[in-house]
Amino acid sequence: MKTYAIAVLPGDGIGPEVIAQAVRVLEAVAERFELRFALETFPIGAAAVVAVNDPLPPETRAAVLRSDAVLLGAVGDPALDNAPRELRPETGLLTLRKLLNVYANLRPVALHPALLGCSPLKPERLRGVDLLVVRELTGGLYYGKPRGRTGGAGGGASAVNTLAYSAFEIERVARVAFEAARGRRRLVTSVDKANVLEVSQLWRETVAQVARDYPNVRLEHSYVDTAAMRLVSDPATFDVVLTENMFGDILSDEAAVLAGSLGLLPSASLGAGPGLFEPVHGSAPPLAGRDIANPIGAIATVALLLRHGLRLDTAAEAVDDAIAAALDAGARTQDLALRGEPWIGTAEMGARVAELVVAEALEGLS
Repeated sequence: MKTYAIAVLPGDGIGPEVIAQAVRVLEAVAERFELRFALETFPIGAAAVVAVNDPLPPETRAAVLRSDAVLLGAVGDPALDNAPRELRPETGLLTLRKLLNVYANLRPVALHPALLGCSPLKPERLRGVDLLVVRELTGGLYYGKPRGRTGGAGGGASAVNTLAYSAFEIERVARVAFEAARGRRRLVTSVDKANVLEVSQLWRETVAQVARDYPNVRLEHSYVDTAAMRLVSDPATFDVVLTENMFGDILSDEAAVLAGSLGLLPSASLGAGPGLFEPVHGSAPPLAGRDIANPIGAIATVALLLRHGLRLDTAAEAVDDAIAAALDAGARTQDLALRGEPWIGTAEMGARVAELVVAEALEGLS
């Protein structure tokens, strides 16, 4: 029996709580499908700064490179907002993405029918919403050089960040988007700001060239401001949304509103080596330790890890089905409960989904 090595990086804030439930569900998957997962936990982010004064310690770097997949909680701690850049939790995350060369970030957004009332948008605007954001993850403003600040405080200070992309970087993530669209509704919306930015002009030109290799996929271009408006006015018209790093960061968080909560959404970051799998939400320090964080995003991330990281599609479907069954049965964390509705805690939601993963197998035997 093959053993799959999974590096678990719980991180900060609510990260350890939601990842504990993700691991619980992963263990239920192992039981149902007779799989073997070797799970090892390593520090990242603020927790790693506290432990060894490094947001991505050497031990963690070595572990992720030898793993089959990486499961990450969240990073971030307001106590380190003013720390030197090399000690900020976010630096550990950016370094991790670059280390793994996970250049394509997949963020699926699909609305569960039972949660129509959780979104601030009217139900009629939400019918048929099923989109995938493909975000370039290792280039753009977050990594470009030169970067930094000069001068002191006040009027004498200045700062610079560099937005840079090569045609190679654009082409490889565009191909991920077009391949994904082939298995969906065959529409790619490429988002840029080509009316202002030379980088976006190169982006548009390169994506158009890639599109020629996919004649059965329709390509449309959209400026980022128009795309942001469409996400709330007509979201069902999107299939695959392809965009650069910062635009993707913003638009995918906006898209979380459609689903009803940021706590519902998973993500998969893919490249040539081990994939990085993490829920979309952040560390949410005010919620930490209170057993109220929604673990579904982390649990749905397990489904992406199984599907894209380990190529275990049947196991991934079992997790997706268990999440849907829990929601259909009325399980709600605090962020999903409507006024007057009962809700359950982080651990109980994880337990219910894990039980349903195993129960599905028992039902199949009956």
